[in-house]
Amino acid sequence: MKRTVNFNAGPAALPLPALERARDEFLDFAGSGMSVMEHSHRGKEYEAVHDEAIALVRELLGVPAAYEVLLLQGGATALFAQIPMNFLEKDKTARYVVTGAWGEKALGEAKIVSAMFGASVAVQSLGAGEGKDKKYTRAPAPSAVKVEAADAYLHITSNETIHGVEYGVDPSRAFPDTGAVPLIADMSSDFLWRPFDVTKFGMVYAGAQKNIGPSGVVVAVVSKELLDRGRKDIPKIFQFRTHAENKSLYNTPPTFGVYMVRNVLSWLKGQGGLAGMEKTNRKKAARLYGVIDGNAEFFRSPVERESRSVMNVVFRLPSTELEERFIAEAKKQGMIGLKGHRSVGGIRVSIYNAVPYEWVETLAAFMEAFARSK
Repeated sequence: MKRTVNFNAGPAALPLPALERARDEFLDFAGSGMSVMEHSHRGKEYEAVHDEAIALVRELLGVPAAYEVLLLQGGATALFAQIPMNFLEKDKTARYVVTGAWGEKALGEAKIVSAMFGASVAVQSLGAGEGKDKKYTRAPAPSAVKVEAADAYLHITSNETIHGVEYGVDPSRAFPDTGAVPLIADMSSDFLWRPFDVTKFGMVYAGAQKNIGPSGVVVAVVSKELLDRGRKDIPKIFQFRTHAENKSLYNTPPTFGVYMVRNVLSWLKGQGGLAGMEKTNRKKAARLYGVIDGNAEFFRSPVERESRSVMNVVFRLPSTELEERFIAEAKKQGMIGLKGHRSVGGIRVSIYNAVPYEWVETLAAFMEAFARSK
């Protein structure tokens, strides 16, 4: 079969070898005569997959023993509420740096929770997002981010999928240093695209469906010290400590989703790990931004150069009519997922880990030809 060139923002492309492995094991997993979806989550067959997925996250990221790796449900959106529910105490402040739409959503949930707990929320809109239009164009320099001793934590969104703004691509936009205040990052759309020092964070979390697997699973890496601080006056199912104490098996996990995450992580390890993946990902992004900058009279990136996302390349054409034609003609050539989010319009190219360089080269050649023809 011919594979569609898939630039969807999420659920997104999965590595072909991970899909083929699932195909080959679908009806008979590990010689058991059953699909992995039919196995008990308490059985040794599934538990081996579960343990391997956690071990691969630890290995790829170099997660130290002082941190737990959790496999959760509900999507990263559920964690927007769950994080303040766990870590926001009365007379404390949850601080949020907002650089795009997902940061706005996380902030909104924190405000609701803070009203319940008699706490407060502070916001630093440092992504050039002030004002009516909220046209986020940058990640802040580390020195621009301020924390206070009374802060329960500082929350950031490492990569804004909709606005194409990412931390850490350029050294001038590195993750902030928050000292004793825990740094928490929603990494849903750029988790494991490159190595990073997890010990700089109290917690990172990522919905799997963009960069490491299918929808239905959230991977979280949380310091044990932060877990110990968590509130105990909320239902057990919402306490992160409950899932840590039960190895993410407190309730029935999304077993097939975890199985697919395991497959993707195993593939990622075979690509040279995170160092190898970063090299490939930067090459993909450089090719597309090279076309955009090389045809500046036709393509325009709204994001400041130092903050341009490696995962989600966003750009505009001279008119919405040309953008619609661009999307339609690309689809005729087997490329999908190029329409920008409905809230901002334009073009968005999601080039997560599973997107091969060959797909990016196909799109880049199409972009160059399209610009010449118009």
